[in-house]
Amino acid sequence: MSKAEKTREFIIKKSATIFNKKGYAGTSLQDLIKATGLTKGSIYGNFENKDEVATAAFDYNINGVNKRIAEYVVLKTTATEKLIAITEYYRENWKQVFERGGCPLQNASIEADDNLPFLKSHVQNSVKRWVKSIGRIIELGKENGEFRKNISSEDYAYTIITLLEGGIMLGKITNHSKHFMLALDRIVKIIDTEIKK
Repeated sequence: MSKAEKTREFIIKKSATIFNKKGYAGTSLQDLIKATGLTKGSIYGNFENKDEVATAAFDYNINGVNKRIAEYVVLKTTATEKLIAITEYYRENWKQVFERGGCPLQNASIEADDNLPFLKSHVQNSVKRWVKSIGRIIELGKENGEFRKNISSEDYAYTIITLLEGGIMLGKITNHSKHFMLALDRIVKIIDTEIKK
């Protein structure tokens, strides 16, 4: 990696949690300067503007979540185990998720929906990738005879994501993990009673 690439990566890493916790509107240039210890010139020498930093920080955050979930999923053999592994990741790591400011997908979705078109496409693409990832697991289960053939993989992928995101939101806003755990329990119940044969 070149010095410029290392500096750019450093800025992204240092600003990622700030953007996730404070949002785009709430994150100032001063916040980025304080977090990185760099000057305005150094930051904007590596990024065209705040929009570009925010987009890179979102990509960094969402890729981190995807990687951590994938580490749980890859250890499992069956499609059922792989789907449940997603809930296991959140059961075991909900404190860290909450401490990091919650789900970057949810946070960016709320802010980007009507106000940040430059970020909205990144968020939409992340949702689509997550749906495809869960959908592939469900398709695997259909192919190997674990799951019902007549179910919509895409619909269930969206349902799982909806429960995850809603659970995180309620858990964070109430400062109580119980609501998130109930959402995770519901996902497992759906897997057991609606998806599995």
